[in-house]
Amino acid sequence: MKDIIYITGHKNPDTDSICSAIAYAELKKRHAALAVPIRIGDINKETEFVLKYFGVEVPEYRETVRTQISDLDIDIISPVSEDISIKAAWSIMLKNNVKVLPVADVKGKLIGIITLSDITGSYLDALENNIICASGTPCRNIMDTLAAKLVCGDEENFKSAGKVVIAAMAPEDMEPFIDRGDIVLVGSRKDSQLKAIEIGASSMIITCGAKADEEVIKFAEEKGCIVMDTYYDTFTTARLINQSIPVSHIMTKEQLISFNINDYIDNIKDKMLKTRYRSYPVVDDEGIIKGFISRYHLITQRRKKVILLDHNERAQTIDGIDQADILEIIDHHRIGDIQTGYPIFFKNDAVGSTSTLIANMYFENGMNPSKSVAGLLCAAIISDTMKFKSPTSTYADELAASRLAKIADINIDEFATSLFKANASLQGMTPQTILDYDFKDFVFNKYKIGIGQINSSDTEGLNKIKDNLLKHMRTVLENREYSLILLLVTDIIKEGSELLFVGDDHAALMEKAFNIKTGENGAFLKGLVSRKKQVVPQLSSTIQRESI
Repeated sequence: MKDIIYITGHKNPDTDSICSAIAYAELKKRHAALAVPIRIGDINKETEFVLKYFGVEVPEYRETVRTQISDLDIDIISPVSEDISIKAAWSIMLKNNVKVLPVADVKGKLIGIITLSDITGSYLDALENNIICASGTPCRNIMDTLAAKLVCGDEENFKSAGKVVIAAMAPEDMEPFIDRGDIVLVGSRKDSQLKAIEIGASSMIITCGAKADEEVIKFAEEKGCIVMDTYYDTFTTARLINQSIPVSHIMTKEQLISFNINDYIDNIKDKMLKTRYRSYPVVDDEGIIKGFISRYHLITQRRKKVILLDHNERAQTIDGIDQADILEIIDHHRIGDIQTGYPIFFKNDAVGSTSTLIANMYFENGMNPSKSVAGLLCAAIISDTMKFKSPTSTYADELAASRLAKIADINIDEFATSLFKANASLQGMTPQTILDYDFKDFVFNKYKIGIGQINSSDTEGLNKIKDNLLKHMRTVLENREYSLILLLVTDIIKEGSELLFVGDDHAALMEKAFNIKTGENGAFLKGLVSRKKQVVPQLSSTIQRESI
């Protein structure tokens, strides 16, 4: 079975992050890989517009790639019905070399488990209790266990009210030992058979291959006594009959410790160490049994396979990345701090969009993306390069977008107008939505800096919520222990950005990096439109100079 490869962009994904993941997943599928695009945040208004325009579904949201039980090769054991005999359960255990069986209802929902120790313990119970009676053992189980034939009576009317008795004494001496409702084991002696029926045995099992004659059968019918015969000898019959009790009588069903198939390994380790059972049942959200997990499974776990797009920094990637295998990284940003334990395919180029790199990977392999995917890639390039006005834009971006536009049958100028219009207004957006729109974490030496960016020409809307926006930014700064938080509200028409920031202790850093006067929380900077090329490098170089 092939491993699923999860392809993801960064947290708080933008259009490039989402569209490149969808497109690369399609390319991987053409090479027979089981690739799935995912997202690790909500999509923004612009991305929503693009996906709807080209009729593509939003990728699945996934919070983490930490190892789950579903990633392990757990023991798959078919469940048994609660009414089968313990002899049948024992046979299944021997056949499959297992020491535990799940017991489920007709829908497969777990109702209990039966272990080898449950079965062996039942023999001790049989010495002290009328276990056939107490367990409500059905006649069918006894017949199957003893390979017995029903001679007289209806198995549906079988009901034992007493114990199992071997009629080893003479007929005249039987009464003190046999009570009404008992199950009596007899041999070939007709007088003993008749006496057992007379006393009131509920059932009689004739052993050693002996048969009941017509007189015995007729008398049994009159008294309502069920008669069976078996080829087993009396000792073997007495030994085996208690193995016919249903597993429901001895299975563990109270305080049963089970795990969900989607539980994370980190979360179940402590419970396994505290309880120390041999194995634990695993169920799905509906309670359907999926298998069993043991401690040894934890050292043979399969790690999730991940491809990272449009980022290569730990702070920006999916949670649990340390527990996953990174197969590839494709990006157009600075080299970050993600490390791998082995060589991987790493593609990084100074272009305006990751989607440009993905598009060229199609073309270099002699393939064209589908019409809808070509549209997504083209839209992402237009968005990330601000229709080629961003300082990050290159000729490679324009060339790829032009080729993709022909495949998608769109006009770049007309589509760009619609795209930017869909993202222009801030109306109805909360401060949190605006800050999280395209927010990334960066670490420069001792500084942890968060930088958000949103494209909007809604100056009036920004002025109305500016105070609340700065207040929210300050709350995030304190709660998540940032040194500094910046937000670029980029106006494509004016070709500049309103740069807002909070972090009083580092106001001097902002003054040196962007010439913003100390005491101010923002300013409109003409020509500043790229976080990647105009903000991150400025902060990095300023911080390096300060630390010298």
